[in-house]
Amino acid sequence: MIGTGEPNVVAIGFFLAFIALSLGITVWASRRTRTLDHFYTAGRSVTALQNGLALAGDFMSAASFLGIAGLVALSGFDGLIYSVGWLVGWPVVMFLIAEPLRNLGRYTFADVVAARLRQAPVRVASAIGSLAVIAFYLIAQMVGAGNLIRLLFGLPYEVAVLIVGVVMLAYVLFGGMTATTWVQIVKAVLLLGGATVLALLVLAKFSFNPLALFAEAARQYGDGVLSPGRLVSDPVDAISLGLALMLGTAGLPHILMRFYTVPDSRTARSSVGYATAFIGFFYLLTFVLGFGAMVNIGRDAITKVDPGGNMAAPLLAAAVGGTPFFGFISAVAFATILAVVAGLALSGAATLSHDLWVNVVRKGHSNSGEELIVARIATVALAIVSIALGILFKGQNVAYMVGLAFAIAASANFPVLVLSMFWSRLTTAGAQASTIVGTVSALVLIYLSPAIQIDVLKHAEAWFPLRNPGIVTIPLSFAVAMVVSWLRPVPEEARAFHALERRIHLGTE
Repeated sequence: MIGTGEPNVVAIGFFLAFIALSLGITVWASRRTRTLDHFYTAGRSVTALQNGLALAGDFMSAASFLGIAGLVALSGFDGLIYSVGWLVGWPVVMFLIAEPLRNLGRYTFADVVAARLRQAPVRVASAIGSLAVIAFYLIAQMVGAGNLIRLLFGLPYEVAVLIVGVVMLAYVLFGGMTATTWVQIVKAVLLLGGATVLALLVLAKFSFNPLALFAEAARQYGDGVLSPGRLVSDPVDAISLGLALMLGTAGLPHILMRFYTVPDSRTARSSVGYATAFIGFFYLLTFVLGFGAMVNIGRDAITKVDPGGNMAAPLLAAAVGGTPFFGFISAVAFATILAVVAGLALSGAATLSHDLWVNVVRKGHSNSGEELIVARIATVALAIVSIALGILFKGQNVAYMVGLAFAIAASANFPVLVLSMFWSRLTTAGAQASTIVGTVSALVLIYLSPAIQIDVLKHAEAWFPLRNPGIVTIPLSFAVAMVVSWLRPVPEEARAFHALERRIHLGTE
């Protein structure tokens, strides 16, 4: 029976077909990945449409496909707060971040922050913030992957997480950004196509009338499923979560890194437009998928397979399309996870090798061959960490875990990135203090929140009342940067801002 953890031959066939395709892409990409530029940026030769699809593939993670569908299925209307928050973040990226980032940086967003400031302090602080974001994001992907492969193969959860880590390692290690980009493109096309077909199959049962679907959900579970307040009942918590999701998008290291794969800033901006359209369409579909799972599968059946609700979409595919479609959707979900994990691993490797090794340890005196070796060693280390984190956080809803990653990104990376590009008085000390305070405060408040104290540690109450700390940590990070910069001004760094402004608008060429 589907959903009981018994091996499913058809599903396994689709799964192995995608593995073969991704490894084929890796072999092809490995022949083109000889230089540092190719490993990190695919030679800066990706077109706007390709990068738009890859951005969508990188962003539509396990949280989007598995997590949001599960949250809507279990909580109703409120599950869409994640969809709306994430989507609203893309105009911020398009109009505020994409063009300056492409004009100023090489491989990581820390290149931008450190452009007119002292390299070592800024890069160390930025690395701390980036790695914290990557760690939380990895947790969500690995938890989703573990549950999915357990569902497909009947393997223990821990073994499933190990398999994902090893497969991801193989094609990031050898294919670099070229392999990662094309796997993300393939995954985006498969995910958009699969989710569209699944939504149409659900709506076909209700004469293609979404209102009839929602009415049936209300009949089965009460009118409350169509009203806000079931998932996030505290309005302050809702605002906090919304701020984190909206501003966190512009602070995600693996998303920001994609803007270096295109040839110029105009292409970077265009690629965001494509990505926003693809992601917006997909999030409309998750609304139908979540309510479809609620009505066709039932909440009890969903939580029996996975307490976090992450398997709602694959179970829905089995119910409305049978075993072959279940196999296809499961393979697409696996492709989703694998592509995002690869992007995260590549971003983490760039942070460790480019920001820390080259610019801090070696003080800029390192050749590209050495940096490439360090990047590959860092990839192996990140694969090991991702496997350990996936096992540790078994049973958590993946959309919720990604929401915490966005809170860290919005607190640690977004304020200093914006201030470095648009505020002339930002100093090295201000940037460093902002990033460290943003990272540490977000991590501490997450640990003290109900998410960890009650859900994970099973305590009766939490020290900090909000589940997402963004409303506290984001303003705090901005304030720390500005106060420290005002108290310890550095005239030379302020004067260097004028040259940076020209590069923002005119590019480096």
